[in-house]
Amino acid sequence: MLRHLRSLQDFTKEELGSFIERAQELKKERQTGVPHSHLAGKTIGLIFEKPSTRTRVSFEAAMYGLGGQVVFLSGRDTQLARSEPLKDMARVMARYVDGMVVRTFGQDVVDELAQYSTVPVINALTDRHHPCQVLSDVMTVIEKKGPIENLKIAWVGDGNNVANSWIQAAELLGFELILACPEGYDPDPEILRQGRRNGLKPIVLVRSPEQAVAEADVINVDVWTSMGQEGEEDTRLAAFAGYQINDALLACAPAHAIILHCLPAHRGEEITAKVLESERCVAFDQAENKMHMHKAILEKLIGG
Repeated sequence: MLRHLRSLQDFTKEELGSFIERAQELKKERQTGVPHSHLAGKTIGLIFEKPSTRTRVSFEAAMYGLGGQVVFLSGRDTQLARSEPLKDMARVMARYVDGMVVRTFGQDVVDELAQYSTVPVINALTDRHHPCQVLSDVMTVIEKKGPIENLKIAWVGDGNNVANSWIQAAELLGFELILACPEGYDPDPEILRQGRRNGLKPIVLVRSPEQAVAEADVINVDVWTSMGQEGEEDTRLAAFAGYQINDALLACAPAHAIILHCLPAHRGEEITAKVLESERCVAFDQAENKMHMHKAILEKLIGG
């Protein structure tokens, strides 16, 4: 059965749990030297209009680690740069590869490719969603803190694509989420409304980062200026003043709280170098877990 990963809403709680469990298994097997060849003879196309280090390398390493092959296409290498209809690109690429991993700007690109593709389309980032990132983040939280439904997660900063996917994760997996965003930088309002309507635990939006972290088991942060927003940098630096993850803010949080950052980090902006390099910050474990999670996603969607 053909399945796409456009957002976390494409899957049930049980299916998301199976991604996480399989990623944990694959990680343990890799650590003990167990070889994998589940996707031998398969090929994925990485179609990246937005450049990336971690996402590209982790998907490539994941596919090669499963015995498969990778074809990488940057934005300038595809007909997207020449305004080829997406439906044509989807139908042609599907005859060449066994799956497409797409990192782009508009969610409509991923949605239209999925509509016309006969192979799985995986969202590796859009301006609206970042589902693979948040699945690997949830995996990291479970590793460090246990069952996520027992935890309170805080998000501090921009209500961006990662925040949107965290809201969907909270809705589907049933954990408490509190987001602290400055006015004008809230998450997508429809995603927030749906999460609040359907979630089993509270999903709360506040303005105070101190309030958000006060009882948090996990504190999550991302850059203040994402790719494509460089012209807004000065405005954003002013808007997010006071939202930095630093010693003063962490003094308001429980001592057991861990810090997540999906990287790259701008030391001295959204997080201090001291906090990023501290034992409480698990950003580099997150980065590793992207590869294991991508293996699980590729295996389930492409290998069946």
